[in-house]
Parts: sequence; structure tokens; C-alpha cells
Amino acid sequence: MFKKILVANRGEIALRIQRACRELGIKAVMVYSEADRDAKYVKLAEEAVCIGPAASALSYLNMPAIISAAEVTDAEAIHPGYGFLSENADFAERVEKSGFQFIGPTPESIRIRGDKVSAKQAMIKAGVPCVPGSEGELPDDPAQVRRIAKVVGYPVIIKAAGGGGGRGMRVVHTEAALINAVSMTKAEAASAFGNPAVYMEKFLQNPRHIEIQVLADKYKNAVYLGERDCSMQRRHQKIIEEAPAPGIPRKQIERLGERCVAACKKIGYRGAGTFEFLYEDGEFYFIEMNTRVQVEHPVTEMITGIDIVKTQIMVAAGEKLPFTQRQIQIRGHAIECRVNAEDPYKCIPSPGRITMWHAPGGPGVRVDSHIYSNYFVPPHYDSMIGKIIAHGDTREQALARMLTALSETVVEGISSNIPLHRELLVDAKFMTGGTNIHYLEEWLSHHQR
Repeated sequence: MFKKILVANRGEIALRIQRACRELGIKAVMVYSEADRDAKYVKLAEEAVCIGPAASALSYLNMPAIISAAEVTDAEAIHPGYGFLSENADFAERVEKSGFQFIGPTPESIRIRGDKVSAKQAMIKAGVPCVPGSEGELPDDPAQVRRIAKVVGYPVIIKAAGGGGGRGMRVVHTEAALINAVSMTKAEAASAFGNPAVYMEKFLQNPRHIEIQVLADKYKNAVYLGERDCSMQRRHQKIIEEAPAPGIPRKQIERLGERCVAACKKIGYRGAGTFEFLYEDGEFYFIEMNTRVQVEHPVTEMITGIDIVKTQIMVAAGEKLPFTQRQIQIRGHAIECRVNAEDPYKCIPSPGRITMWHAPGGPGVRVDSHIYSNYFVPPHYDSMIGKIIAHGDTREQALARMLTALSETVVEGISSNIPLHRELLVDAKFMTGGTNIHYLEEWLSHHQR
């Protein structure tokens, strides 16, 4: 086991990893930008290193600064968390070439899975169901592009091969708009991701977003930890996640989970990962694989009792998975609400000083947050300031506990999206379960304040 790990991230995930390290008896080195000097995990750290100014490009995305911090503190491994450099194959490669262990998949795995075209081709070979579309990158010949779209059937969606976070996508409903949409997406992809390659898929009209959590070690042992429903989202950014997914037959989930495990073994995957699918009319379609820990990992931890972050660290240290598929049991239901520093209905970020913070408690309630009273939310990063997770024996009990938790939560001095969560949790369609990925945006358009 490692003696010291450098945590190359910020916010609630930095604190989450710091806590996992403490449980394992590992020293955690925390890095921070000048804007995060007063963060809770920095104050709690045994060692902390400033890696640059507030701007991400000069701090949390600064590879030489992070690797230098690992060198000067004698860290043995680097945990990238999520976002920033967590899915950057070049960073993983530089970490390992510098003599440190990257807590995540191999650089090769990240590279293949990070390119959506390569990932899709690998999943097709592994027998994982995929959305109908182009077999690979779209050709330059407009006539060929039109032919592919005709076979796939309108509407289609054009996606950047190197895209992510909801960027680099365009829906096309007619042949007349096709070529211009392809050109615009290529230009956007080249600018945003340094890769102009795009591909085409059938655009599903009312799908749900379902994902399968996997864990694998370097000895080709792999397991899946059930599924999560992440359909409550806007602009492809998730707001509420829950596990298990309401209304999907267990046998169907089990078959899909087994295929994902088989794919992990076939591609030699290592660490934590998530297979993301669209689910429509009783069918699953693979869209991408995330090669890191997810923001919503706590709902899976709550229903399985497995610490995903600790397991990530153990696997990276060369240990075997400490459990088999048969030992994994799903218990009850869990729901996560992402708490963002933003206007609850217009979704405009609201950085500033938190004059009062009171976290909820009670049976089955977990809060993952790095904030505290008098903490200043910097304007430079993502607006998420924490996550509230509620677990119950049933979905109804988890919902009731979440509503109670939200009623106890106090965030003053800035705006937060807690009022939005309170309304959504008593929305009739959400209470029934099974809303699609467009539901929240449609709901917001009718509930603008």
C-alpha cells in the first residue's frame, strides 16, 4: 500500500479522497490554487502545496506544477479525482514516466475510451449494445455523409469524437441542415478538444440516462455495482441521480452489467469506470465510458456498502479486488442532489461568501461538501458546492429522507439550487420515476421565475 498520495483536485472530491486516505492510513498531500487557500481540506491537510493562481490552466490543469508537487513531497501516487486532468491520457502517461502511480486506468485505456469513436468500436467488439450510427469518423465527402444519415434515419446527432461535458453536439432533423451542422461541429471540436473528428448517431427522442458502475483490477477481475439513473439533467449536466433506476427489470440490468464486466476483462481495464447508456423503449444503447470516479458515486456506495474511492486506491497499489460479483448485494434505494451555488431557476452561477452553512443529518443522510460558514465560493470553477445523499429501504423512504434533509439545509449569503430540488422531489412525474433526459429542461421552461 502507498504511504503518501497527492490529491490533484479541489472541492468536495478532494476532501472525499483525503478522508479515504486517512481510513487507509495513507498521508494525503493536498494541492491548491491561490483561490482555494482557505479550503477545508487544505486546513485539514498534513501537507499542502500551492500550485498556481486561480485560473485552472495555471493550477489544476498545470501538469508540471502537479508533478513537481509530488516530487517535492515524496508522494508515491497521484489521484486525479474527476474533471480537470482525470481523463487526460497525456497526464497519466507523464505521471507514470515521472515514477509515480496514476490512480486510474492505464494511459492507453484512457486514450481509447476518451475518443468516442474508438470507444464505440471497442464496445461493439465486446458485445455491448450501441446507438445505431456511423461505423467510425464521418468522411469528408458530403455525399457519403448524406448516405450514412439516410441509412441511420433522421433525426441524427453529430458528436465530437473527443467531446465531453455536453459540448460538441448538434441535432439534425433534415438533410438540408446536415452538411452545415457537420462542418460547424467539426470546427467546434477542433477548437474545444484539439480533435476535429466527428461521428453520427441516431438521435433518440425520449431516452433515460442509465449508467453501470464497474471496478476492475490488473489481474482481470472485474465487477459491476448495479446501475444509476442520471436522467434529471439540463444541458447534459446532471442535477439529481439515484440508484437503482426505477422501473427497469433487474434481469435486464444484470445482463447489461455482465456485458460491461466482460468488456472490462476483454480490454484489460483497471480501476473505477462507468459505462453510460441511453435507455429507450426497453433497449440500452452505449454512448461513452468514463474512466474515473463519478460525481454521483455516493449513491452506489450507499446501496452496496462498497467504498469506491478506497477500492480505486487499493487496486492502483496492485491489490486484487476484495470481493466477487456474488458478494455484491443491492440494499434499498439512494438519491443524490447536487447542491450548486447558482440561481435555482435561471441556473446563473452565484459565487461569493457563505455567511451561514448548516448541513442536514438524520438516519440515512450523507453530506459530501467542502464548504463551511464564512467560506468564499470562488468564481473560477464549477458551481457545485456539495452533494446531499439520502438512503432508505425503499425509494419512497429515500425521497422522504431527502425532503427532510433539504428542509434542514441552510445556505445563506449566496443563492443555491436547493429550492429547485425541493420542488422537483414533489413533482408528480419524478415521484413516479422514469423521467427522460429532456424532462428537467421542459420543466424549467414552464417554471421560470
